[in-house]
Amino acid sequence: MSPVPLVSIVDDDVSMREAISLVLRWHGFRTQNFESAEAFLNRAPNHEACMIIDVQLPGIDGLELQRRLSEAPASPPVIVVSAHADDRARHRALDAGAVAFLRKPFTDDQLVQSVEHALGAEPADDASSDQPA
Repeated sequence: MSPVPLVSIVDDDVSMREAISLVLRWHGFRTQNFESAEAFLNRAPNHEACMIIDVQLPGIDGLELQRRLSEAPASPPVIVVSAHADDRARHRALDAGAVAFLRKPFTDDQLVQSVEHALGAEPADDASSDQPA
């Protein structure tokens, strides 16, 4: 039996973190939540299968966290989320290797499809608010 994929969620909005976590756990994923990039970076390594990172975070922002992750060997795929319609941030995230950029609010299906796409479980389709790369 293969291990259940672990998805780390980095978002300063506690209700958003909990909602994302609940949806993903309902679909069979394990999750761990972090309120900031610093909290994530200061944790013990846990070998995430995928990351969901909000753009606007206190301290280190989500795009900087994505950049730092991309420099590490065997970095996990990243899904970037944002409540702001910022095309520049979207392009920066996707150009830096994010597998998807979702604008809040997104649907449960968009979230799950993006995570499955990131994990290689199935191809992304037109249901996501911004197509996975």
